[in-house]
Amino acid sequence: MEPLGELLERRAFDCRLTPDRALGTLAEAEEFLHDRGLLTRTADCALPSLYGACHEDPYKPGSPGFAAWPATKWPWFGELAERGYLLAGVHRGKNLLVSGEVADLLDPICRAEITRMRAADPGWRRLLDHLVEAGPASIDDLRVELRLTRQELNALRAPLERCGAVIARSLQVTAGAGHLHSSELIRWDQAHPGLSGRTDPSQALAGLVAAGVRAAVVAPERELRRWFSWQWYWAGGLVDGLIGEGRLRRVDGYITTAA
Repeated sequence: MEPLGELLERRAFDCRLTPDRALGTLAEAEEFLHDRGLLTRTADCALPSLYGACHEDPYKPGSPGFAAWPATKWPWFGELAERGYLLAGVHRGKNLLVSGEVADLLDPICRAEITRMRAADPGWRRLLDHLVEAGPASIDDLRVELRLTRQELNALRAPLERCGAVIARSLQVTAGAGHLHSSELIRWDQAHPGLSGRTDPSQALAGLVAAGVRAAVVAPERELRRWFSWQWYWAGGLVDGLIGEGRLRRVDGYITTAA
């Protein structure tokens, strides 16, 4: 079995953490997504990051927020989503770009969240049910159709997106001679139809954590529980169970795949 030092070296290579492994084209970025299965936008944990793999100077050095994104490659995250890959806010409220295989792992959890959140709050139920009737809807249309202020709609959509019941997609709107960018909301089961979602969400979360470890190659054990939004599905022995099944193993306070 690989010692921790070798695992960290393999992580640096596979997750493209060094400038010599920088992504050069959108096609390479798509291959990176297929290889890893899931990508965060910016580097904030052990999960692989698209912008971290770009190794490009920021748009405005020294400035926070969007200005810290890669100067020319920042659109790639959205452009990959436009190619059909799902973009979900389930990384504790931050967007996670996922391959089809990882979307299948997310599916039972997100469907369970639709059911849970419909029952938990009448405002969430109203928005979720409206999306069933109307289909994917722009933010502006939802405000009119549901008679909500911008602040009221934001207060409803934020927890739904964080838990994966709803996802937001970029929407280009023609305005005069140019284009404006807005968003549309769509329920998870509309964006990723066809699966039954019968797997217990706690079991599905265990599989998702295992996929995250594979994507990261090696990660601090204390970090795993903070990767995804659903603390209520996290069983106390989740990591021990994956180790007992031979899927993961411990190495000096870190977790890696057993294979």
